Amino acid sequence: MNFMHDNKPFPIPVITELGIGTHQEDEALDYLSMPKDMATYRAPLLPEPEEIAGHEPVKAVLKAVLVALQLITGDGAAAEQTQSISLNGLAAADLTLINQILGEGEVSAQVRLEGEQPTVRIQESVFAGVWRVIETLDDGALRDSIEVGAVPAVLRDTALEDGSAGVTVPLAPNLSPVASNAPSVLFELEDQRRRWLPGQVPHVVNLSLLPLTVDDIGYMDLRLGTGRVLILSRGYGNCRISNCCVPHTWRVVYYNSQDAVILNAVEVTDMPDVACAAQEDLRDSLERLQEVLEWVDQS
Repeated sequence: MNFMHDNKPFPIPVITELGIGTHQEDEALDYLSMPKDMATYRAPLLPEPEEIAGHEPVKAVLKAVLVALQLITGDGAAAEQTQSISLNGLAAADLTLINQILGEGEVSAQVRLEGEQPTVRIQESVFAGVWRVIETLDDGALRDSIEVGAVPAVLRDTALEDGSAGVTVPLAPNLSPVASNAPSVLFELEDQRRRWLPGQVPHVVNLSLLPLTVDDIGYMDLRLGTGRVLILSRGYGNCRISNCCVPHTWRVVYYNSQDAVILNAVEVTDMPDVACAAQEDLRDSLERLQEVLEWVDQS
């Protein structure tokens, strides 16, 4: 398996034509179907013990991940704390085994510049909170690592940089806030941003329930801007998450199994909960990885 080294297109498109008034009911009242499938934990296809024999670096990496999970789930661990284990220098056969054991979970992410290839590609493993992080350096080299935590630090750091850069987004000449509901929503978001404190419960504005036109959504998109972080969560349906160019603000859009929008929201928070592995998920990953290591130790 070629883990994350292929540049796959991000499967969820950007959709801006959202909000009340943008959907005309058919006479038959053909409502959008809700998601029918929910992603659940699937145990990785473990290699036979004899296949692992002689791959001591693989065992060392897995044990380091286990120690990191113990630290992250221990008493006093901060919610944003992460631990990183480098994979640079491992032989191709060792990487193949690690890819097989970790598998691919339901959350993936990118950090990218507009119109350019991603500079960071992230894939959660089947163990929630255990992430594969591949960064492309300025010289084209790859920095390959496993990061353990609720969410990789680069996503928080990049969003913080985007929000604190003081980006001023110009108004489009054909959009005007006059006679629009968008300014009141933007004012509410700005007020929440100013009063936001770390650890605060996210403030969520459900745009799908507001009387917003296509122009309203376009105006808000321009004023909030689009940052470099893009996250896709495939839990119950699909969820596309992107940061804005203002502090602590995220666009969170949910899709059903036909990729139709069922909820469009803006959240004021440091990181939307849907993108993060919860503490109970991390503790569950700790138990599951201990079982895997018991199997590995048979080799």
